[in-house]
Amino acid sequence: MATDAALDWLLEPSQPSVRFLTLTQVLGKRESSPEVRAARAQIPRKGWVAETLARRNPGGWWEREGGWLEPRFRGTTWTMLALADLGASRSTPAVADSCEYWMGRSPLAGGGVGGFGKGKGHHCYTANMARALIRMGYADDPRVRRTMEWLVRTSHPKGGWTCRWNRDGPAPGRTLDAWEGLAAFAAYPRSYWTASMRLCVERAAEFFLERELHRQGDRYEPWYRFHWPTHYYYDLLVGLDCLTALGYGKDPRLGYALDLLRSKRRKDGRWNLDAHQTDPDAEGARWFAAHPEKRPTPLAFEEAGRPSKMITLRALRVLARVGS
Repeated sequence: MATDAALDWLLEPSQPSVRFLTLTQVLGKRESSPEVRAARAQIPRKGWVAETLARRNPGGWWEREGGWLEPRFRGTTWTMLALADLGASRSTPAVADSCEYWMGRSPLAGGGVGGFGKGKGHHCYTANMARALIRMGYADDPRVRRTMEWLVRTSHPKGGWTCRWNRDGPAPGRTLDAWEGLAAFAAYPRSYWTASMRLCVERAAEFFLERELHRQGDRYEPWYRFHWPTHYYYDLLVGLDCLTALGYGKDPRLGYALDLLRSKRRKDGRWNLDAHQTDPDAEGARWFAAHPEKRPTPLAFEEAGRPSKMITLRALRVLARVGS
């Protein structure tokens, strides 16, 4: 009964993005079905996507021209990541124009996208951009394909990625925080995968699985708090979403994370948004105290500490993939 009530809540027409994603990703409805097509048609017209597009400058950017990363987290990059999560696509002219604006200002050396200063890639930025563009309909774009090849070249030989700067080879060290490359491949159609991509994904998935999505160094509390938009932050729901999308839903090493997911469910079948973003560490807090004008402003669609449609959608999506 609680699941039925939660689904009814997600299917409310006031948020067509959530309705569309619930129909297709939780309930398994075909995109050709009339109710799915009707929900998709409403995405740019009503709800969070429409409200976000209404804030867009006609030049294709949000908040500040040229500074696509600033202000954090309300500038162009962060807004585009959220739009991709909400089912926005290039079929909407304003979205397509902003995609071209974004790609045009982030060239990656070698012909890809997601360059972060002088064409250099950075795993969180480059992979985030690739994932968003794939979701918005650019999977067959040559620029995106070259970006996916870059992610393979710069992955760690033993699996996974780093958060450090990269030129065209793997950087030392790996971290669960560098989840974005795995998420990009989770969105990338399997028909486009090469043999090297398949091996790269298998190694990266094993890196996460052997750590049960959370065992790396000292316990880091933000990993156990669910948040959205995710931007470049990691938590166990992020890990579960990636791994189950890649087909690892039956792996027993997901047990800890799945138990945590189920334990956080409310009696009404919903999940709360625990936080908009992680807390800065001591060094970061001191820096922001000295530079208050640089303090990030969350891109908030829902209230922290309250039931969240996006967290509930993602949680039910994960459970649907594992057969719960």
